[in-house]
Amino acid sequence: MSDTIVFFHNPMSRARVVHWMLEEVGAPYEAKLLSFEKAEHKNPDYLAINPMGKVPAIVHRGVVVTETAAILAYLADAFPAAGLAPALSDPQRGTYLRWLFFAAGCVEPAVTDKMFDRPPVERKGSIGYGSYEDTINALEKAIAPGPFICGDRFTAADVYVASLLGWGMMTKGVEPRPSFAAYVKRATDRPAYQRFVTQGEAFAAKLKG
Repeated sequence: MSDTIVFFHNPMSRARVVHWMLEEVGAPYEAKLLSFEKAEHKNPDYLAINPMGKVPAIVHRGVVVTETAAILAYLADAFPAAGLAPALSDPQRGTYLRWLFFAAGCVEPAVTDKMFDRPPVERKGSIGYGSYEDTINALEKAIAPGPFICGDRFTAADVYVASLLGWGMMTKGVEPRPSFAAYVKRATDRPAYQRFVTQGEAFAAKLKG
């Protein structure tokens, strides 16, 4: 069975986060570009892979993985030589998992609600992230010790959190706090990120062409 990762991708989606992660991992992958304009993500062949008809998705060793945080966690564990996840015996494993899934379960919905100016819920305890302010303040505390979430070690959690903060500040869904800007710069100065950007531009041009 091939060890090549099949990556279902559109560069104008959350799949960008997985694309960056794949460059960090350094494992061989094949990008399958799906055009939103042609609704290729809703074709029966793709719906057989992800019934939600959303990207990203990967297939590796015959196993389908969807959901951005799950894909990042899977890749980090599947390719331990990349050093993108603390080992099961490492005390930092808990910190890593905590903030990786906080990003998925709290930060992304909070920022999305802010970006679309959705009215706050009267009882903030009834939604997963509570309030936008509490979520953003908690995230700032997570990155404050620095330089990354697990100290000197860059992990898959940083791929997700830096991606969300960069996107959030660009779309005005996150206030551009100096700590956020500095953290995103540290993460995006990495060579893997630069490769991802270059390839992403080529993928976008291919879809347009």
